[in-house]
Amino acid sequence: MDISLAAESIFHIGNFPVTNTLLIALAIGALFFVASLFLKKKLRMIPGRFQNLIEYIFEALLDLIDSVTQNREETKKFFPIVASIFLFVIASNWIELVPGLGTVGINEVHGGKTVLIPFLRSSSADLNVTLALAIVSVFSIQFMGIAAIGAVKYVKKFFVSPLHKPYIVGTFVGLLELLGEIAKIISFSFRLFGNIFAGEVLLLVMLNFVPYIVPIPFLMLELFVGFIQALVFSMLTLVFLKMAVTEVHH
Repeated sequence: MDISLAAESIFHIGNFPVTNTLLIALAIGALFFVASLFLKKKLRMIPGRFQNLIEYIFEALLDLIDSVTQNREETKKFFPIVASIFLFVIASNWIELVPGLGTVGINEVHGGKTVLIPFLRSSSADLNVTLALAIVSVFSIQFMGIAAIGAVKYVKKFFVSPLHKPYIVGTFVGLLELLGEIAKIISFSFRLFGNIFAGEVLLLVMLNFVPYIVPIPFLMLELFVGFIQALVFSMLTLVFLKMAVTEVHH
């Protein structure tokens, strides 16, 4: 069985293709939305086991963000975007390990070959999804930076007058910083996509060659990789947020 680099279309709404990865992304988003409504309704002063678990996860994330910001007020500002990215990415990464996720579908003939089109597939293995996440992350960084220090001061981080120290060098470095902001979109999206897609290929190969006991260590490896990639994506966003709200003195 082949695995496609691009997400496969399941059906179309007019001219808009609905892919298997889009279905998973929408399902994860809907799941978190419903879960948040449920938790808000069921919150108690004396928490039960499930509420204790959720509070423990959130407190761990708050402490992690605090370790970077060293400022509780900034932590509260950054928490929604950083926690949302972490939870969405880790769910997208780990869902590829659900049995049958990438192997249940329909067979279609393409180019004289019979190819399986899975009904569902990890959304992190779709470059469109990771690119959208990267755009959200980078846009949030710019928005937070402008809101914190003002548009003029924020722009001056990138456009440095050649008449002030360190003169031409400062101007050149500022332009490099501007290119770096654009490059973040590429690095964010391709890093996550590449790691998860490679994991899909590895699991598919192992399951086809040795379908029983041998793939278990690779499943554990993918659990670890999925967690690390979610942590890296969210922590890089956090670090760049902290840098964006810090005023630079030339």
